[in-house]
Amino acid sequence: MRDLTERALDTATSLGARYADVRIVRRHEESIAIKTGRVEGVASNETEGFGIRVLVDGAWGFASSHVLTGTEADRVAGEAVRIARASATALREPAVLDDRPPAYGRYETPVDEDPFDVPLESKIGDLLAADQAAARVKGIAFTESMYAAQREWKAFAATDGSFTEQTITHVGSAVEANAVDGDEHQRRSYPDSGGGWQAAGYEYIRSLDLAGHAEPLADEAVELLTAPQCPSGRFTIILDPSQLYLQVHESCGHPTELDRVFGTEASYAGTSFLTTDKLTSGFRYGSELVTIVADATAPGGMGTFGWDDEGVEAQAVPLVKDGTFVGYLSSRETAPRIGRSSGGAMRADGWNRIPLIRMTNINLLPRPGMSLDDIVADTDDGLYLASNRSWSIDDRRLNFQFATEVAYEIKGGKKGRLFKNPTYTGITYEFWRSCDAVGDERSYVMLGTPNCGKGEPSQTGHVGHAVPGARFRDVQVGVGKW
Repeated sequence: MRDLTERALDTATSLGARYADVRIVRRHEESIAIKTGRVEGVASNETEGFGIRVLVDGAWGFASSHVLTGTEADRVAGEAVRIARASATALREPAVLDDRPPAYGRYETPVDEDPFDVPLESKIGDLLAADQAAARVKGIAFTESMYAAQREWKAFAATDGSFTEQTITHVGSAVEANAVDGDEHQRRSYPDSGGGWQAAGYEYIRSLDLAGHAEPLADEAVELLTAPQCPSGRFTIILDPSQLYLQVHESCGHPTELDRVFGTEASYAGTSFLTTDKLTSGFRYGSELVTIVADATAPGGMGTFGWDDEGVEAQAVPLVKDGTFVGYLSSRETAPRIGRSSGGAMRADGWNRIPLIRMTNINLLPRPGMSLDDIVADTDDGLYLASNRSWSIDDRRLNFQFATEVAYEIKGGKKGRLFKNPTYTGITYEFWRSCDAVGDERSYVMLGTPNCGKGEPSQTGHVGHAVPGARFRDVQVGVGKW
């Protein structure tokens, strides 16, 4: 492996690259899908290759291959240099990288129980147990459960002498119960429709206790069929972590990606309202209770690693501090444009994609003093919303609408009857400014987003979000009067 990286870098520099880096990546993935007591699919695949990125005449070039030989390294390095030279002919501004010390060392996700060593029959059995528990509830039309695991072995080397090796393991699982009555369809899922992922081993899957949560989940799905429609109007709402993590992802994570701010990336999630003037003006992003960090060191996060794909060491970068906007997700190229050093947010989806600025773990930090139950007890009249059902947000990450699987009425500090089909809307900074309670460590949980899309050609990112529950005042629920 070291021989290949050194040869690729030597060839790139001999052909005129001012800087070059190379990544060798091997990825192993496994997935299982169960539907209504039947195994719908089992898949396992492995891919391996390398990618070379070079900087020539101020422009980037990138090329890759699945053939790991010295002669192929020469060919790919040459192709990357040719691409960079061609790109330089249309260059507006040369790329300038910040300084960073050479990166050395090894990193490995802490794993207690290797998910790839657990027998397939055992994993299928765990999913079937959850599926069957949900299916036993009268009124359930169909059930679904899933499991997936991914392990990536990565070696990174650069012309500054950097060489790192990493082994990163992610696992996820969920169960879903669906109730149908004519045209009416209601679902309940756990942990939610997508957040049950962590950087961990199979011990995390066992900790979810899918089978133990499946029956009460199914009961709620059936109850929602005859539940009243969620009322419309301005309400105090409390967001469960199963919904709040996606709110953070869409309205905090994406707009803080600095390439979106500069307009050099707009695919899938658009640009950003968080222009650089807001960094120096003390822009009020949220209430003083809102502190958000991009923490690539957070335990269990799918955005946790030793070094990003530019060799920048994992770190915690403040994005919002006590409600004030203070930072971005950045790279070695974008950070100098705002007078800073890279926050270590460059990651690529495999060996044949160039690194992009991606979320790490975008976490809403808990506040001491109030548990999530305390926040409910402190709310005289409101709604408690849980588990995302759908979302929509404009391409500047300002105007949003979310739908959740369920809403619980809050009266006199107690959760009561269920409402179906809840939605809420808002403007990002107005919404976060309305936050008047954030839960403490007791509701703080790490969830994951395994399907964050960005880039052309498209890349899928694994990112993490640790959040507690939180309360927001005067939020538009349902259809507003305009």
